[in-house]
Amino acid sequence: MNAVLGFLGTQEIIIIAIVLVLMFGAKKIPQLMRGVGSGIKEFKDGMKEGEDDAKKEKEIDSSK
Repeated sequence: MNAVLGFLGTQEIIIIAIVLVLMFGAKKIPQLMRGVGSGIKEFKDGMKEGEDDAKKEKEIDSSK
């Protein structure tokens, strides 16, 4: 996460937060963040499932 936000300073983050509040309103931001969080969780679960499938295929191929 630090690599992504490494080029943003405190002032830039505050400006982004203010713009988000102005665009979406304070009540909508928690809903947006929940949506982003669940999307990230689904992505990680999918990646883990793909890695598990690849390991299973590798084990099957090595046992032949």
